[in-house]
Amino acid sequence: MENFRIFDLLTRYADNFDKEDALGAMENGQWVKYTTRQFIDYSNHISYGLLELGVKKEDKIALIANNRPEWNFTDMGIMQTGAINVPIYPTISEQDLVFILNDAEIKYVFVSSQEIYDKVNKIKNQVSTIKDIYSFNKINGVKNWLELVESGKQNSQKLADQLGEVKASIKDTELATLLYTSGTTGNPKGVMLSHKNIVSDLYAVRDLPPLDIDSRVLSFLPLNHVFERMLTYLYMFKGASIYYAESLETIGDNIREIQPHVFSAVPRLLEKVYDKIVAKGTDLTGVKHKLFFWALDLGLKYELNGKNGLWYELQLKIANKLIFNKWREALGGNVRAIASGGAALQPRLARVFTAAGIPVLEGYGLTETSPVISVNTLENGGTKFGTVGKVIEGVTVKIAEDGEILVKGPNVMMGYFKRPDSTAEVIDSQGWFHTGDIGIFEDGKYLKITDRKKEIFKTSGGKYIAPQIIENKLKESMFIEQVMVIGENQKFAAALIAPAFAHLSEWCKRKNIPYDSNEQIINDPQVKKRIQEEINKVNASLAQYETIKKFELLPRDWSIEKGEMTPKLSLKRKIITETNKALIDKIFKNENL
Repeated sequence: MENFRIFDLLTRYADNFDKEDALGAMENGQWVKYTTRQFIDYSNHISYGLLELGVKKEDKIALIANNRPEWNFTDMGIMQTGAINVPIYPTISEQDLVFILNDAEIKYVFVSSQEIYDKVNKIKNQVSTIKDIYSFNKINGVKNWLELVESGKQNSQKLADQLGEVKASIKDTELATLLYTSGTTGNPKGVMLSHKNIVSDLYAVRDLPPLDIDSRVLSFLPLNHVFERMLTYLYMFKGASIYYAESLETIGDNIREIQPHVFSAVPRLLEKVYDKIVAKGTDLTGVKHKLFFWALDLGLKYELNGKNGLWYELQLKIANKLIFNKWREALGGNVRAIASGGAALQPRLARVFTAAGIPVLEGYGLTETSPVISVNTLENGGTKFGTVGKVIEGVTVKIAEDGEILVKGPNVMMGYFKRPDSTAEVIDSQGWFHTGDIGIFEDGKYLKITDRKKEIFKTSGGKYIAPQIIENKLKESMFIEQVMVIGENQKFAAALIAPAFAHLSEWCKRKNIPYDSNEQIINDPQVKKRIQEEINKVNASLAQYETIKKFELLPRDWSIEKGEMTPKLSLKRKIITETNKALIDKIFKNENL
């Protein structure tokens, strides 16, 4: 795809996919659809509107909004002018927002709601480069995006040649977008991705999703993250219709309404779907209860390509007719595949969902790699549970002597914005990008992530512990929502645990244990004993030095809003450690274990 820029997807879309529902979103209780023509017209009018404002090539424009068609129109409109789209998480902290807007020297800001507008307006006087703010929702006294569209429409003839010249001058190797990674420490870093970075990645996975012109996808992961954004471009490339969920709370309803063929998810969401299904199965009685858990147990033993034998496959067919068909119906009845990324997926989830006829394709990548490096696929031999699949076309991976995964390919970023020092730390003189992840190849071709290089810690006894592996095992428990394994320079490993309070509440009800508040229940001896049982199960599979010797329960989940998690739902270990210092001191004080 020679000199193919991201916005060239619009032309390709127009030439190949004339659709009534190129994009769709819920507005005032109704699904509103936008045609291919409307998609292109809105994008062009925004480009003209921006040129009329005096926007020049490489000007930075921030987009702080939830998933909605206006996001796509604005994204394409910005890129066609050669300006740089800087998408920002709506949940970002005030401190990080001020840093990013100043670091990127943002000229214009697009927001989606009153809440986000208030957030930006509050700190606007700390950012000297901002000229104006536009809103997608109607807000009194704030410029609306449709004013820009109207300006573009009025000036389209006058600016047509200028826009044509600008578009023609843009090379695929030029900067397309600036994505600030929240990171777990320090100020955010701006990842510079070119058109070629992203297009090469979508082209390498073009045959991964089973999609065509008649397919529908539901999008709800944040578009300002490169995973969902690249997938959106991929959906456009395939001609699929993209529908945006109203909110995370309405996903279940939206899935049943849209009946998507494909959607993407983070493992935490799939864990919650699974827990909800199991909770419903637990409520069944008699034969139905037995059948449910017989099917579930069968699914958890699933192996690909009929490896469990004919008798197993026969039983699985029965389980699919009696039990798993209801799982598929709950997901709209049409799902051909779910793309999972952003964090490690529990192998049992990939196993049981695939057994239920809902293949979960786990992939791996980083913002710096646009993002996909490897992925499990639907092709024969394309998947191995517990791995992140095979390395994609055009990308090379090697494992360094210390186990770190190194990557080279057209998807590797241009570098960090204004940070040549940080760029040099991760891209070596041979052009290898150092991911910071530790991994191995299984069967010589399936990449497996074993931990984050920076998160591995050493006990005072000199033993190395990889916390993520232990945390993922502990989170398989229905009693455990979140967990952080600790013990750096200590005699033993311990854990901070946020219980799954909804499940715990139900369990307490069955056991006639009074549940007045989260604060009260985490100190209940029976609850602590039950959590200890879950830890004992995991400890049985660990080396002696890795076992969790002590734990403390927390009264609430960690959150993005409180700065304890990144928008990708990774733990900010340093902050969690600081805010729970007293508990951690209590765990390790005067211990002689």
